[in-house]
Amino acid sequence: MMMMLIFMLLPLAGITYVAWHVYTLLPLSPVCKWAIIAIGVVCFALLFANFARAADRLPMPLARVLYEVGTSSIFVLLYLTMTFLVLDVGRLLHVVPSSWLHANWTTTTAIAGFIITVFLCGNIHYYNKVRVPLSVTTQKPLSHPYRMVMLSDLHLGYHNTRADLARWVDMVNAEQPDLVLIAGDIIDGSMRPLVEEQMAQEFHRIQAPIYACLGNHEFYANKLLAQQFYRDAHIHLLADTAAVVDSTLVVIGRDDRTNARRKSVEQLMDEVQQLTEDLPTAPYVVLLDHQPYHLEQAEQAGIDLQLSGHTHRGQVWPISWITDHVYECSWGSHRRGSTHYYVSSGIGIWGGKFRIGTQSEYVVLTVDTMRAPR
Repeated sequence: MMMMLIFMLLPLAGITYVAWHVYTLLPLSPVCKWAIIAIGVVCFALLFANFARAADRLPMPLARVLYEVGTSSIFVLLYLTMTFLVLDVGRLLHVVPSSWLHANWTTTTAIAGFIITVFLCGNIHYYNKVRVPLSVTTQKPLSHPYRMVMLSDLHLGYHNTRADLARWVDMVNAEQPDLVLIAGDIIDGSMRPLVEEQMAQEFHRIQAPIYACLGNHEFYANKLLAQQFYRDAHIHLLADTAAVVDSTLVVIGRDDRTNARRKSVEQLMDEVQQLTEDLPTAPYVVLLDHQPYHLEQAEQAGIDLQLSGHTHRGQVWPISWITDHVYECSWGSHRRGSTHYYVSSGIGIWGGKFRIGTQSEYVVLTVDTMRAPR
């Protein structure tokens, strides 16, 4: 409840602060100033219209615009707030003349140019999907080296379309993986664009078995509908269940943290031991757990590798500083004892398609048995 209150109050404070500066800065008539401020407020209000699924009742092209404008507005608001804060601090330190912030076309043009440049570059950077190679060795005997592609946070919906997914599928197939692992949030929120564009069929092109766990956005979309989509897409959904890939590899999918009654990692490992008690050796165990909280649980349960997503590493700077503080590992490789971790910043994104100081990525993972030195 407290987090929701903060989420509501901070943007409102930001809007008030930015609106006051815009009104003071623009060398226009009061009517024009208020019109520009009103447009900005309406754009931000579209964010909450998206939360209320208003787009589901609109024609698809208009729904996409509503989603993009509404979700982009919160990032634009963040950067406008930071820009005016820097200028205000400069004014207080007598570095920035007060005249720069009052009816000044030069400052107006400079700020507009800065914001447009930052978000244009952020949008271009979003479309650059970074290939992250990752090699992990184990003392456990594997039947062969495993080549896996790990994805997370696809957020398919109004903004990430079937055309986007098709490009990602091509990248996955180019790696010729033994299996594909998806660490949650395949779905953004509304099921409508996934159904109308028949996105499930795009997953059929992936030339390897797909295993996935649920993310929090699958719950926002409707867990039952999300599960049906997974079935239609031929994705092996693991929600507090495990799959024995072969005699030396097991994949566990943990239900999302949204489900307060989900099983513990220890309980899931107990079930794996029962499933594999007839195998000649202990298998290599991969855990898919969307939200990377309490990493010590995987270590204590004897998990070999945990793959997570969820954080997006904040999507844009400086939110990445916050996620780096909140999570033990908000992005990248990590290790606790003999347990390896990788937290992905995601191949897709929530909201406006901007990556500023973070990256969209997919992980090409090789797991092999450690070779004894000669």
